[in-house]
Formats: sequence, C-alpha cells, structure tokens
Amino acid sequence: MSVPSTATHEGLPVGKLSAYLDWLQMLTGAALILFMWCHLILVSSILLGPRVMNALAWFFEATYMAQVGGPLIFLAFLLHFVLAARKIPFATGQQRIMLANAKRMRHTDTWLWVIQATTAMGILIMGGIHMWVVLTNLPITAEKSAARIQTGFWFVFYLFLLPMVELHVGIGFYRILVKWGFLDRPGRWVIKKKENLLTAIFIVIGLLSLLRYYFLPLH
Repeated sequence: MSVPSTATHEGLPVGKLSAYLDWLQMLTGAALILFMWCHLILVSSILLGPRVMNALAWFFEATYMAQVGGPLIFLAFLLHFVLAARKIPFATGQQRIMLANAKRMRHTDTWLWVIQATTAMGILIMGGIHMWVVLTNLPITAEKSAARIQTGFWFVFYLFLLPMVELHVGIGFYRILVKWGFLDRPGRWVIKKKENLLTAIFIVIGLLSLLRYYFLPLH
C-alpha cells in the first residue's frame, strides 16, 4: 500500500523529511570524503620519512584535531551509514531483485551504486575497528603504525580495507556531483574517467605507504 503524500513524521511531510535526510547524507558523505583525502596525506607522509609523518601527527595532536576531530569523524561515519542504510537492501530477496535489475539495465551508474553499497558493509566493520584502535592508542606516530602493520594481520587487514575505502570514496564523490546537479550528462564520462584515475592513484599511494610501514625499521 502506498504512503499518502500528506503523511507526516514528527510534524514533517514524508517527502520533505526524505529530502532533508538526503541532504544530511550528502553533507556527511562530503565531510568524510574530505577527511579521507586528508587522512591519505597523513598516512602517505611516511614516504617522505618518519620525521615528516610524526611532525604532521604532532600538529594534529597539538591543535586537538585528533582528540576532538577523531570522535566527531567517528560519529559522522556512523550517522552517514544510518542515513545511507535507508536505501540499501538487506533482505536476500531484495538483493536478488537489485542485482537482476542491474544486469537487465546494463547501466554503469547503477553498478557503481551496487559497488558503493557493497563496500559500505565492509567499511562499516573494518573502518570502525581501525578508528577504534587508532583513537584508543593516541598519539599517532610512525613507529606505532609500523609496529601494528608489521604484525602481519593488520597488513592483510589494510590490504582489503584500502581499496574498499578508495572505491567507496571515489564513487561517492562522483555520485554527489551527479545527484546534486553539479554535472550534466555530457560531462559525466569525462569526470568518471578522471575520478577512476584519481582512485587508482590513491590506491597505489596507499599500497606504497603500507609497504613503507611494513619495512620500516623499529628500534
């Protein structure tokens, strides 16, 4: 049975409520994309040496961006997932219908959404674990990060988490531009190619950073 257009939820028409939630989802998504780009700068600074990485980490500590910003990012991360989960099919039957429709339509942007929804599940679990481990072991240092990655388990853990995050962020950035009218149809293909290249570059930088941490001498 369809929901009447005059139905309300906490005083707001259903249509307006959905629009507000979509807007909030976009804002939290954009904030998380910006955070991930900044996070990549911090993590990949190890390629310039432990001193550079430690200097950047010290700056985040001295300005309380790590102590205050970290928990705020974690809350934004959870809020974004809750908002996005409104449109993710969790039931097996719904998932089969979604995949069948994607195969039938053969629409690239539809498959991008499928990839984004799938990676979201892994990021929710693995990203939550990562943030908890880091935020409960401040301050961040190159030596701590290297010691964690050199245990072996964490190296494999990040080998899976890295491409999931970068794919999710890249697709999310593209879909924000499309959904909110920043791109017209002719411009989609050009931006999509550039975003794919940027995602590939970020993954390569992340892999090189992981290897640098893995082989960093510990004293």
